[in-house]
Amino acid sequence: QVQLVESGGGLVQAGGSLRLSCAASGRAFGNYAMGWFRQAPGKEREFVASISWNGGRADYADSVKGRFTISRDNAKNTVYLRMNSLNPEDTAVYSCAARSTYFLSARASEYDYWGQGTQVTVSS
Repeated sequence: QVQLVESGGGLVQAGGSLRLSCAASGRAFGNYAMGWFRQAPGKEREFVASISWNGGRADYADSVKGRFTISRDNAKNTVYLRMNSLNPEDTAVYSCAARSTYFLSARASEYDYWGQGTQVTVSS
């Protein structure tokens, strides 16, 4: 069992930056690939970024590529999402997820554990 708690969300102006954190507790964090997903009001949940167990590989949605960076610190049991050049279309609840395998995935259905999410609001 893995518990995930996100933090770092908030209100930011367009063009600004935020860094989200996801702290994990429970079984060996290094055994899990991690992902970030987001859901805006009235929209389906969508993939944002994922990272392999050791941080050696990462994948991004086209909409955030070049602006967002996912990273992890296995010693701290934490995964991060650095978000730059934010725009109002990035407004959503951002959730982290853990997948019981070493390898990353963009499919929400392939993740086993989820956090509660943190709200990110970008004003124009």
